[in-house]
This record gives sequence, C-alpha cells and structure tokens, in this order.
Amino acid sequence: MTRTELMGAAALAALALAAGPAMAQDCERGALDARYCDADGDLLADTPDDEAELLDPETLIFAYTPVEDPAVYATAWSDFLDYLSEKTGKEVVFFPVQNNAAQIEAMRSGRLHIAGFNTGSNPLAVNCAGFKPFTIMASEDGSFGYEMEIITHPDSGISDVEGIRGNKMAFTAETSNSGFKAPSAILKADFDMVSGEDYEPVFSGKHDNSVLGVANGDYPAAAVANSVMQRMIERDVVPSDRIVSLYTSQTFPTTGYGTVYNLTPELQESIRDAFFSFEWDGTSLQEEFEKNGEAQFIPIDYKGYWDVIRKIDAANDVSYSCQ
Repeated sequence: MTRTELMGAAALAALALAAGPAMAQDCERGALDARYCDADGDLLADTPDDEAELLDPETLIFAYTPVEDPAVYATAWSDFLDYLSEKTGKEVVFFPVQNNAAQIEAMRSGRLHIAGFNTGSNPLAVNCAGFKPFTIMASEDGSFGYEMEIITHPDSGISDVEGIRGNKMAFTAETSNSGFKAPSAILKADFDMVSGEDYEPVFSGKHDNSVLGVANGDYPAAAVANSVMQRMIERDVVPSDRIVSLYTSQTFPTTGYGTVYNLTPELQESIRDAFFSFEWDGTSLQEEFEKNGEAQFIPIDYKGYWDVIRKIDAANDVSYSCQ
C-alpha cells in the first residue's frame, strides 16, 4: 500500500469504531431502508434535521468505483482531491475499494463520505447506504454516458450473440449494470437465452478483469462497460485487435458521484461546489478521463437519470434489500 492508501485504511478503521447503528424512522421513504426518510419524493434520503445525527468529520474519505487498478485512480484523482481539500478545509483521503459490496457497506456504516458508484450500484447505494448522487462526468458539449458491449476475441469461434449459447459468459458482479444486469436482461428478452440454462455464467469481479480475460482467451465472451474498455485500449493495457464487439446497447448514465446523506448541509454544499467549480485543464483527472471524451462535471437528477436502470433491475427481479 502507498502512504495515501494506508492513511485511508487507518481513517476508515477509526471511523468504523465511531459509526453506530441507525434507528428506523416513522416517515415516508418509498424504497429506502428504514433508517432513511424521503419527504420530498426525490427517491433520495433526506438530510437529518437533528444536528446530533449530522456528520462533520475532520478527514473526508473518497472512493472511486472499483472497476480497474486502484493505483491508477489514486493518481488520476489526486489533483481533484487536493482541490476538494482546499474547498472544504478538510483532509481528503482516497480509499481504494476492491468490490461494490465493500464500497456500499463502507458508506452505510459511516466510513465513507464521498464516492463515485458505478451505474448499477447507484440504486443499491441510494436505498441501502444513504448515497445522494448529484453529478456525473460529461463531455464539453454536455453529452454523457456509456454503452454495454458484449465482446469476444478473434479465436473464440463466436461471430454473433447467438454463438454464446452453450459457452461461458463472463460477467463482472451482480451489482453492475453493464457487467451483469443489462446483459442478463437483454440476452433473455432479445435472444431467448437464460443464464445457467443456455450459457454458463462466470464472474470476473471487475470490468478490467473481463476485458483482459477475453483478450487473453480466458473467457469466450464477456459483458463490459465500453468506457472502461476504451481507457484500457488507450493505455495499451490490451491491444484493440484482441477484442471483437458482438453487441452494443443503448447509452446508460455513467458513474454517479455524491455524498452520504448525513453530512452537514454546509459540508454537502461545499463538496458540490468543488465538483462544479473544478477546472479540468492540465490536471491528472483530465489526463485520465479525457480518453473517454469527458471534460466536466454536470448536475444530475437521480430520479430521472436512473429511471432506465431501475427498470432493468425490475426486469431482473432485483431487490434493493439491505440485509
């Protein structure tokens, strides 16, 4: 571990001791866990009115969705986190999480304050961890999003989606939209292929594992976020001629960034301001994410932007159970 990662681990351990259990509340909440309220109907947990329930930590913990090598992203986010520290007046630590479930649990238990959750994890983080997404990355013209691609390699013998039948199909994790939920629904609805019956599902854990697995011939096919795949190709992690695309989906919203619901209103506002006032030019964030054409943070409305994702979850009988 680097010094930054060790500091993050230490900070999380300390906060774990301080985080106590939340009590169920008698209020309107929709699909939210019993510890949260949603009086305004925006599908997000309300910030508590009771000051005793608010958090104003000296050290803010930030985590980026665990899609690729955490060391790469500790560097990529460094300039932004320095700016965030300047805007909030607090130390900000990057904590590398290894999987979606650990990231959600860290926020739910009060050990994670600011995060980027992947597309598919956003509804679970919102409903179970009190996550309040307010921004995503976009290009200069305000366009945003990514597509799910089903990919294979040139030596697989698979030339179309139908060729997956009877083969192994690599997914990332069950909480991932492009890595599991969307492709599962599409394969069933559009190609009459059911997981476990028409193909054998295997799980790689992360998008980069799936991309590398296909490129190296370990998996005959996989479903991935093409934004992750493109960054890997741009960094020469995988050669483009080792990837063959079989299917490309509609555009989905990308990683949603936000805070835990119970930071003080003033702190939440200063964090929002840092995202929207950050100048990308010449920064480590630009160097990494311009590979996808991303150049700014734009405001989002979770209720509207994630409607298609919630519908995919419903088609897959996904429950936002917090147990």
